Amino acid sequence: MKGKGILIGSVVAALLAGCSTNGKKPQETSTYGTINISVDESFKPVIDSQIKVFESSFPDAHIIAHYKPEAECLRDLTTDSTRMVIVTRPLSLQEEKFYVDSFHLTPQEGPLAYDAISVIVHPGAKDSILDMKDVVDMLNGTDTQHQPVMDGLSATSTVRYAIDSILKGAPLGKGVKAAPSSMAVVDYVANNPRAVGFIGVSWIGDRSDPNDTTFSKRVTVAALECTGCLGKTHVRPYQLNIAWKRYPLVRSLYYILKENFSGVGSNFANFLQYERGQLIFQKAYLVPARMRLEERPVELSK
Repeated sequence: MKGKGILIGSVVAALLAGCSTNGKKPQETSTYGTINISVDESFKPVIDSQIKVFESSFPDAHIIAHYKPEAECLRDLTTDSTRMVIVTRPLSLQEEKFYVDSFHLTPQEGPLAYDAISVIVHPGAKDSILDMKDVVDMLNGTDTQHQPVMDGLSATSTVRYAIDSILKGAPLGKGVKAAPSSMAVVDYVANNPRAVGFIGVSWIGDRSDPNDTTFSKRVTVAALECTGCLGKTHVRPYQLNIAWKRYPLVRSLYYILKENFSGVGSNFANFLQYERGQLIFQKAYLVPARMRLEERPVELSK
């Protein structure tokens, strides 16, 4: 009789275990699962670093990042396969209405950091101090002595910023060269004395500098006319100049999350906004949007 009881108990336990999983993988949680996100290609270095640290903290949560022009990222968000995008603008009211009507949810969104469009020139260039008029003339085609190069001629956030914020809605000049990626912009400028590149600041930081205060020696980062300074002066896109808006080409970085439960996407969004994620942005030459940036004296190498 006792043996039968043990046998029946074992059978019931087996049946309960079978019912609990039903042969399927566990459901996604904030720390378990895999999601796809689309990211503006301008921010590949820093987002690669964010994902590496996030996945080391949550080994069962995985982020598959697809790096694309900004417009393609926003198109991806309209599909079921993409949970989150990281781009340089928030959704418009019309776009928010689309997600409410189509997916019956309002996407979560918010600023993560502040970035700068760096203007880079060949190390042998005669002039690396530019007024904003110089930049405008290069981009609209008035200046034919320089070869401006950008990461594409359409759909990228850098191109959109150049047209909307630098040229005030005017088109790019016909002489502006399109490079296939941000890294290709750096390569082109490094090898062409007439080239002037426009690229996100995280691409040109010197990774060997423990103080995060110098830029890559492959190119020279131009100093641009300061906004809000007393008297005419020129500044480079160091973090303090970005934070105080003294550097004229500053833009924001946003996350937009399409998730109506506490899943991997929500966990990653929180990670990006809290201390560890914000420190990674700071390490990548961006200005964290959610934490205070401290000013400290440093000696800059020439």
